[in-house]
Amino acid sequence: MSENFGSKDCCGGNNSACVQTRKVYGSCKDKECLENLRVFLTASGQNLVNNAVNVKCKKVEIVWIYTDVEPVAFNRGYYTVGLKFFFRVSLDVYCGVCKPTPIEGLATYDKKVVLFGSEGNAKIFSSQYRENDIDINFMQKSNLPVAQVEVVEPIALDLKVIEPQEKCCCVCCCDVASIPNTINGLFDERFVDDEGDRKVLLTLGLFSIVRLERDVQLIVPVDDFCVPECDCTPSNNNNPCDLFDRISFPVEEFFPPERNSFDPLNTGRKKGCE
Repeated sequence: MSENFGSKDCCGGNNSACVQTRKVYGSCKDKECLENLRVFLTASGQNLVNNAVNVKCKKVEIVWIYTDVEPVAFNRGYYTVGLKFFFRVSLDVYCGVCKPTPIEGLATYDKKVVLFGSEGNAKIFSSQYRENDIDINFMQKSNLPVAQVEVVEPIALDLKVIEPQEKCCCVCCCDVASIPNTINGLFDERFVDDEGDRKVLLTLGLFSIVRLERDVQLIVPVDDFCVPECDCTPSNNNNPCDLFDRISFPVEEFFPPERNSFDPLNTGRKKGCE
């Protein structure tokens, strides 16, 4: 790496600034269909499912993603990123002609990706200023890559309930004994797993982006400070009509959009074709 520290001032000139930020060294995106994920249930929820005539998935949300970054042997600068997804699954259980009973369950999914994260073994020490007191000094850390995972809420594609005697082709990435206490604390009861119980299998659609980042110092071109140009105008609570006058007319509510507005895949189907 060329050393240009002495050729200019430390910030590279009057129109540049030196900033500390995280630089993305490696990233990947994924679109996955996760089939037959086992949904663990609590004792009360499992009892309802065992006597249910129908079970429907109402909502799925990601409550936590555990990440683990490890260097790849004999491949400098590359790292494996281990991910474990924890999904909270909201179900409606129908036990007869009465209204459904809502319950919650837990599903998990494991995956690994390999990304470039570069090299660097600098030791970093930092402090936090405290007025009229001794500054807080944080423990040593390194500039090893940090994994960042971005996801949108998964899409529930299918749900089925299998009987105890049926062969289970489910994807089960953990057992109830290995569920972390932080995850157990999100639910009212502990999870159960009995061979004589029905099993709930869920199929999800998942979109994700995984990045490896490092703390770096970069010289970037600057123009000026970003001073806000708009004044903070207080709301006028005395005249609600003034607020209503600023709302645009909802044209889309009166004139529904055309079919091509609902074609995210851009399949180019002919007009009127299914």
